[in-house]
Amino acid sequence: MADGIHGGLGLAVQPHSGPGSLLGKPDVRHANPVSRTVLAKLDYDQLTNCMRCGFCLPACPTFRETGLEPESPRGRIALMKAVADGIMEPDKAFAEQMNHCLGCRACEPACPADVKYGQLLEQARDAIEDHAQHSLPAKGARRLFFKDVLPHRSRLKWLGRSLSFYQKSGLRQVARGTGIMKLFPAAMREMEQILPDASGKGVVDRIGTVVPAKGEPIARVALFRGCIMDVLFSETNVRTAELLAEAGFEVVIPDNQVCCGALHAHSGELDQARGLARSNLDAFRDAGIQHIVSNAGGCGAQLAEYGHLMHGDEQYAELAVEFASRVVDVSQLLLSSDRLPAFTEQSGSVRVTYQDSCHLRNGMRSSGAPRQLIRQVAGASFAEMKEADRCCGSAGIYNVTQPEMAGQILEHKMEHANATGAAYLLTSNPGCLLQMKLGVQKHGDPAAMKVMHVVDFLHERMGEPASLSAAGKQGWL
Repeated sequence: MADGIHGGLGLAVQPHSGPGSLLGKPDVRHANPVSRTVLAKLDYDQLTNCMRCGFCLPACPTFRETGLEPESPRGRIALMKAVADGIMEPDKAFAEQMNHCLGCRACEPACPADVKYGQLLEQARDAIEDHAQHSLPAKGARRLFFKDVLPHRSRLKWLGRSLSFYQKSGLRQVARGTGIMKLFPAAMREMEQILPDASGKGVVDRIGTVVPAKGEPIARVALFRGCIMDVLFSETNVRTAELLAEAGFEVVIPDNQVCCGALHAHSGELDQARGLARSNLDAFRDAGIQHIVSNAGGCGAQLAEYGHLMHGDEQYAELAVEFASRVVDVSQLLLSSDRLPAFTEQSGSVRVTYQDSCHLRNGMRSSGAPRQLIRQVAGASFAEMKEADRCCGSAGIYNVTQPEMAGQILEHKMEHANATGAAYLLTSNPGCLLQMKLGVQKHGDPAAMKVMHVVDFLHERMGEPASLSAAGKQGWL
């Protein structure tokens, strides 16, 4: 993240050096088409950078749960290299092992060789997906989710309206009371129970595309609203804009922005992720903004990876590097302001703890800012959770696709959360929030511990912000 204040996007930048070329790869003639694709797509330089030192092992959630070498980053890298080198065939077990990884990237800060494991994992999954033979239901679900819904704002709004109708019309009570929900997998039933109120009205529908700063603007910033974030947590998006405006930032919200592509990239759909990146680069290119603000750790980390994602694109490569350099988490940007509003706990005194978003901590390398903001709330006592930097088991849609492992990780996480005695458990990512909410429901006391986004917690404890109901509805370019 670049802390300085820049001009608008589109400035001249230094060429980006992407992954290694084919010159560094072994001359292997694979008979297996999957092996050929793995070799072609993997950054072989990153594979060989792994020194097999084992520093990643204690950082890896799946290794800690199983104690098995193939369940570690070192083990998975060894499997990738064995396939690329023609030592082993990429069978079903190989694919399952790649998919069993949470992709939390906790191994990256622990790695002395700075191996970009997250990028290797996405490349391996992308190669596997090129040859995957899914069942018809799985194929249909992937198409619906990745192609037909997430990239399309109008369809996401329809989804929000439909979910809202289901939640408020009585259909939810009927579905639960008649046992219809038993037709769905247990993981989906659990998620349905803890979903927040959905909405077909996103942040732009509520406050417009431009939110003026309170007082003289410090800088002009753009809010990345997300896809699921703007359906299930649109109020958090509104509060993010209000907090930034209170802190002196003029906020623009490009209405033509789309999904960041994180879920696509994590699920072996890198071409689709690149298509979404191009749309976002076009949406933000002439904004004249200093920063692109994210309030979701997973989205922010993906946006910050656009330079790598688009390294081979002649039209977008340099713009992607410039874009990525401006991505910042809302906590970090708020903390940089000398006009941060005062926050006060109205009940007098309350204990608060925090669960790290893996991609915010390990991808964007930001963990201190949310904690510093929490400590600035008068009357709030911060209790550091043991192993708050460990994954909660959400990991995008991992808790749906790998519910058993996700459940084990969550149970251990809740042991540490309960030990803090906190009344509020805060996080910086919607997936983490839902997972921790599920954890409190299954392994804690929902009456004693409330799970919230950091932004919502801060917003409820500041003075009344300037009204945004009359904020400009005009375009911002």
